[in-house]
Amino acid sequence: MRAIVFRPDAARSFAFAEVPDPVPAARNELLIDVKAISLNFGEVKYADNAEHPGDIPGWDSAGVVVAAAPDGSGPPVGTRVAGAAWSQGWAQRRVLASENVAVIPDSVDFETAAALPVAGVTAVQSIRRLGPVLGKRVLITGASGGVGRLAVQLAARAGAHVIAAVGSPERGAGLGALGAAEIVVGLDGVAPVHGVVEHVGGAMLADAYGLLEDGGTVIAVGSASGQPTMIDLEAARMAGKNNRIESFMARWPVGGELQYVLDLTGRGQLDAQVGYRDGWDNLDAAIEALLDRRVAGKAALTVS
Repeated sequence: MRAIVFRPDAARSFAFAEVPDPVPAARNELLIDVKAISLNFGEVKYADNAEHPGDIPGWDSAGVVVAAAPDGSGPPVGTRVAGAAWSQGWAQRRVLASENVAVIPDSVDFETAAALPVAGVTAVQSIRRLGPVLGKRVLITGASGGVGRLAVQLAARAGAHVIAAVGSPERGAGLGALGAAEIVVGLDGVAPVHGVVEHVGGAMLADAYGLLEDGGTVIAVGSASGQPTMIDLEAARMAGKNNRIESFMARWPVGGELQYVLDLTGRGQLDAQVGYRDGWDNLDAAIEALLDRRVAGKAALTVS
């Protein structure tokens, strides 16, 4: 089969290759014929989970089940599904554990579904970790990205007063329609906030922590800036605040939460915000668009 593999000497570190078809090894694993994939920042910036030349990267896939899980735990052959794992997704066929897949509603296309596994689950889990947010001020940084745009919608759906922080006014386009009550460039005048879903890292993470009201929480989801963070926790303590920062990694399995966001999308209650669509043969152009911050939301590629 055809797959995208890690190749350090390639222009964007990836290239196409012919590789053996995957074979399910466990009774709860199913095989899908992949129809679409999506790109995540960590994959294209750092080649996450592709350490050796020839490794197949890729977290998110959507396709059709061609071999059901032998233990009966997953959907039957012919079912349209989306799913995630930390590698092996950028290929014409993929093995996934049944607990990490969800059925795609009839009204959702493969590209939209492929945009939702990691980004959608991350948005759901990070908002839930803030606790009840009804009527509370919630700041989402990096709100123009794939996870950020989903988090804005889900936090607003949960009743929060959502403040969307973006890098430029242009990057904030459309966020009001998704549920952001405020769209800001920089954090001046934002305090106080009950919680923060933080995607940028570096100085932004430190500044966001300083905006918390007493008892507030920052969920540190990502570090798109690539910069370290310095926080004077003693100063925060002396200010009399009992606040916390939680580092975020998605909790697995993810099938239930993925089904939730797919169902919302199928009912027209969540917009996956696929801001870039193309065929996977144009992978390098898609990577450049994502790294250059020219994609509003997610980039999804059709597999051929």
